[in-house]
Amino acid sequence: MFFLESLFILLAFALFIPIGFLFVEFLATLFPFQSNCIINQPIRPSATILIPAHNEAKVITQCLNSLLPQLTDKDKVIVIADNCTDNTVDIVKNKGLTVIERQNNEQRGKGYAIDYGLKYLATHPPDIVVILDADCIITPQSLNALILSSYTQQKPIQGTYLMQTTANFSVNDRISALAILVKNFVRSYGLKKLNSPCLLNGSGMAFPWSIISQVSTANCQTVDDMQLTVDFALLGYPPRYCPEAKIMGRLMEYEDAKSQRNRWEHGHLYQIFNQVPCLLIAAIKQQRLELFILALELAIPPLSILVILWFITASLSLNLTIIGLIKYSVWFLLGEGFLLFISIIGSWYEYGRDILPARILLVIPKYIIWKLPIYFDFFYQNKAVWNRTERD
Repeated sequence: MFFLESLFILLAFALFIPIGFLFVEFLATLFPFQSNCIINQPIRPSATILIPAHNEAKVITQCLNSLLPQLTDKDKVIVIADNCTDNTVDIVKNKGLTVIERQNNEQRGKGYAIDYGLKYLATHPPDIVVILDADCIITPQSLNALILSSYTQQKPIQGTYLMQTTANFSVNDRISALAILVKNFVRSYGLKKLNSPCLLNGSGMAFPWSIISQVSTANCQTVDDMQLTVDFALLGYPPRYCPEAKIMGRLMEYEDAKSQRNRWEHGHLYQIFNQVPCLLIAAIKQQRLELFILALELAIPPLSILVILWFITASLSLNLTIIGLIKYSVWFLLGEGFLLFISIIGSWYEYGRDILPARILLVIPKYIIWKLPIYFDFFYQNKAVWNRTERD
């Protein structure tokens, strides 16, 4: 009995770390706050926008059309056509922009493409490098916000990277968009209000050249943005969030999204197991609170698996309490369930009702069950290689 009680109290404590921190982040978003992101300034530094692209002919025009009006005479756009077999290169050239082509069947993926672009810039580097995915739309004034914030703070900057939703989106797509809103906006916004660093999200990022030139994006794991976050933080440049910069991406169609979701989810879990201990050790050795906070943020798993882990642990604890084998741990777990519920439903109510109507909330458990095979696959088929998934 003592062993079981101790075991479930230990499990409850392990779950409390990500659930409690998620709740703190959501709570922080509700308090007033004065942003320090700079949107307009008479003179701004030179910037180069790197756009890695692999067969993006269907979507890159929309991306470039949203970007070009925001450029100044000091800015350059460079598209890295990575192993392209469509007419992406022709589209970019017709816009009068620079495109560099990369062909390497062995080293494929976004990290290698960005690394190739950075090496191209090394002879005449800009003040700021902005990385934007080819299927994204960057909203007006967002480029200024990214560049000026990165230049004045001399740190990596992450904008608000969300997914566009349309009326014909499936229920699963809407729930996915809500999960991304919680991860990329609610949690980052809460950290911003707590004056803490955030995670990079992969697109809509700005870096001072003096900083990004110190790291390598090649050989990154699936979630290269998380790996870059850790690398920059350990160098002394933890990323910061700029809510004024808004970047809208596109969710993939159901069948095409499955393989990419596998890679994202597996990569996220991989980073938790490998990078959270590194950050905690570095936080202790260097006595840096920001590294400890980043470790807590990175330790929050995808919401679906967090709910699954809590539900399984709480159910087992409740059953053991009913038959009299344990007494106390169930109360801790029920309290954590309340915090988790408030964090998710509160985030939806405050920020996501336009994405997910109330009538669809009851379908969330079905969505979580649909994702179960992804997490089971992690333990015997970890997908650690980034590949572009074909879009709709």
